[in-house]
Amino acid sequence: MPPGTVQRAFFWLAYRLHRTPWDTGISPPELVERVEGTAALPPGRALDIGCGTGTNAIYLARHGWEVVGVDFTGRALAIARRKATAAGVPVRFVQGDATRLGTLGLGGGFDLLLDIGCFHGVPAERRAAYAAGVAALARPGATLLLFCFRAADGGPPGVPDHEVQRVLAGDFDLVQVLPGEGPRDPAWYALHRR
Repeated sequence: MPPGTVQRAFFWLAYRLHRTPWDTGISPPELVERVEGTAALPPGRALDIGCGTGTNAIYLARHGWEVVGVDFTGRALAIARRKATAAGVPVRFVQGDATRLGTLGLGGGFDLLLDIGCFHGVPAERRAAYAAGVAALARPGATLLLFCFRAADGGPPGVPDHEVQRVLAGDFDLVQVLPGEGPRDPAWYALHRR
């Protein structure tokens, strides 16, 4: 069975049955703070990795960002396109694999790269490919805002802090780690592209 087949089937079925508890339809406060807070990032190009139904891509577009959203689930992207049209904002949605970003024709020079829940689902053996793709698309000084479930070595599924740092350390500096809300000890990681 090809890598990710079970995961793809899970997400396809979840979106088909409308069983997507991760899809709240609300942008998280950690993203809102980066976009609207006292030290807000100036609008530029944004890449939403694992964008799902486009909630955060649409939020960014409403705040002046040029946005590309990537997800491997066609059903989620169909919903995202309808939502963006209804919101009257231009967002480019691309179906593809987050570990093969360089093959998707996304362009480069992204100022903000957003990953809310994609990285912890990437198989360990594909995380280096994910990191290389993200680094290649980020302009120097870009922000990578990453939300993922944490795990201690040998614990429940998730990614230990040291794994986030190990995989991304070649091209990114870890600036901040904040606890997230929810089960499985989530965390927000803010990183800057060197």
